[in-house]
Amino acid sequence: QVQLVESGGDLVQPGGSLRLSCGASGFTLDSYTIGWFRQAPGKEREGVACISGSDSSTYYKDSVRGRFTISSDNAKNAVYLQMDDLKPEDTGIYYCARGPSLLISLQPRWYEYWGQGTSVTVSS
Repeated sequence: QVQLVESGGDLVQPGGSLRLSCGASGFTLDSYTIGWFRQAPGKEREGVACISGSDSSTYYKDSVRGRFTISSDNAKNAVYLQMDDLKPEDTGIYYCARGPSLLISLQPRWYEYWGQGTSVTVSS
């Protein structure tokens, strides 16, 4: 069955960096888009970045473009989110999710399968 497992969340100071990992099983990345999402307390879940499994094309939320980098390793069936210059507003639970096809989208409702999330806190 399809499974997604996130890891790498932590407490970090503003300006710091984290690398999140999303391990996938039950399918191969080259046929789907994988997205990273976050949800802050009291707020709706929002798309942060996504990557196409076929050509590694990417798309980012405006507020993270230039600071976050999404990448994939199809041999390891894993997707990563490198987060640099972190800000307090980046705090939240980060989830990876799989879409139903290779369409690029940051809309959470489009994604079918979700991991359990990993917590990121940016605070001094």
